[in-house]
Amino acid sequence: MARKPTPEILQRQIVARSRLLRIEAVDLRFSNGVERQFERMQSSGRGAVMIVPFVDADTLMLVREYAAGLHNYQLGFPKGLIDPGETPEQAANRELKEEIGFGAQQLIPLKSVTMAPQFFSATMHIFIARDLYPEQLEGDEPEPLERVPWLLSKAQALLDQEDFTEARSIAALLMTLRKLERDSN
Repeated sequence: MARKPTPEILQRQIVARSRLLRIEAVDLRFSNGVERQFERMQSSGRGAVMIVPFVDADTLMLVREYAAGLHNYQLGFPKGLIDPGETPEQAANRELKEEIGFGAQQLIPLKSVTMAPQFFSATMHIFIARDLYPEQLEGDEPEPLERVPWLLSKAQALLDQEDFTEARSIAALLMTLRKLERDSN
């Protein structure tokens, strides 16, 4: 099947800006001649990381932290932005040290994913972390994160957990389970 050409960008303009976000209006012309304006949030371009850390062969470490968008506490995997000059692997190891107090000897890339790509231009790199060692770095969270160990054998109970709702954490868990199943065959 032939690839469709991407629409022609006629004009781009920042229509709103905050300390964290920039919203851009993009005027496009599609290959069939139709013109439309889309709005999208611009990312920093650096991307982000999420890590599925194994503290042993059957125990994952999650964190519970405040989620401003939902105004409640959510359970998920350690994650954060890639700092300028960092590789995704370096950022993953730094985030582990900041959020759960461990670094990883081994980082296994799972997949790079996007979230709402029609409106948001960010990429998140998901890793499995193994062979953890204690090392704490100071993070930028406003309060200490609650560390929550979870048995991998209880993955369904995690999926049923009412505060485990973030799609990227759910995808990371399911990709981890699938990888482990493939690796064992």
